[in-house]
Amino acid sequence: MDLIDLKTFEAVARLGSMNKAAMELHTVQSNVTARIQGLEHELRAELFERQARGVKLTASGIRLLPFANRIALQIEQACSAVHDEGTPTGPLHLGSLESTAALRLSPWLSEYARRYPDVRLIVRTGTTAALTREVADGRLEGAFVAGPIRHPELVHETVFEEELVLVTAPFVRSPKELAQLSEVRTIVFQYGCSYRQRLESYLAGLGLVMAMPEEFGSLDMIMSCVAAGIGVTLLPRAVVAEATKRGRVVTHRLPAGHATVQTLFVRRRDAHVSSAFAAFVDMTRLMPEQAMRAA
Repeated sequence: MDLIDLKTFEAVARLGSMNKAAMELHTVQSNVTARIQGLEHELRAELFERQARGVKLTASGIRLLPFANRIALQIEQACSAVHDEGTPTGPLHLGSLESTAALRLSPWLSEYARRYPDVRLIVRTGTTAALTREVADGRLEGAFVAGPIRHPELVHETVFEEELVLVTAPFVRSPKELAQLSEVRTIVFQYGCSYRQRLESYLAGLGLVMAMPEEFGSLDMIMSCVAAGIGVTLLPRAVVAEATKRGRVVTHRLPAGHATVQTLFVRRRDAHVSSAFAAFVDMTRLMPEQAMRAA
């Protein structure tokens, strides 16, 4: 097993296709197939199920993938470290909740890009569960997630504290009115979103019957569905402030046990800290102070 084998395996797993992996790796499909077959022979395990339209990881492949991701990132970091003389350069892989990205990050990402133009920022959004897993697996160097987080391989710092509110269509004057419905439909992000878990816990505490949740990957879609009266959601008050001001939705205060959530910045405990990452971490420590001044 060598680095090229692992990079090939990671590309096939991520893209779900030998041909797409070959295109990304600037080689031919036969080379990719040979690499995967050689790796499977060496490990004496099938890593992919061959399907009509691509490939799918087997249980063995799923177990190998986190190691391949971590090794690939460590190699990338090692190459960067060789040339890291204190000036932030190179790629920086980060993750964020979509609500945090929409509400908080744009000014700081813009400022970071202005200060450090030689850093290539790669930011992707996801749920707390997915982002935490990607940081632990080494696919992201750090991520903004909702607390609490308990993971032996991760460390975290609190960056923000948000007030959560129940968000409904304007005709819902109080959460008690939801009890008149035969079932309450929730409009949420995909499974693994901590806001979703809090919403389900809150509604269950009110004794409400919940329908199967409507899942969306976009904050705009969630807000549009809530405004149309399709269902309810739970989000930071600041995220929905503009929609509330325009009368598209209304917000309802939550009891103390559900009303606040901490936004954490998580990273691996043993990760290499490049100059680019160190500079970003320094900026995150200024975020709460600057947010308070702007409020």
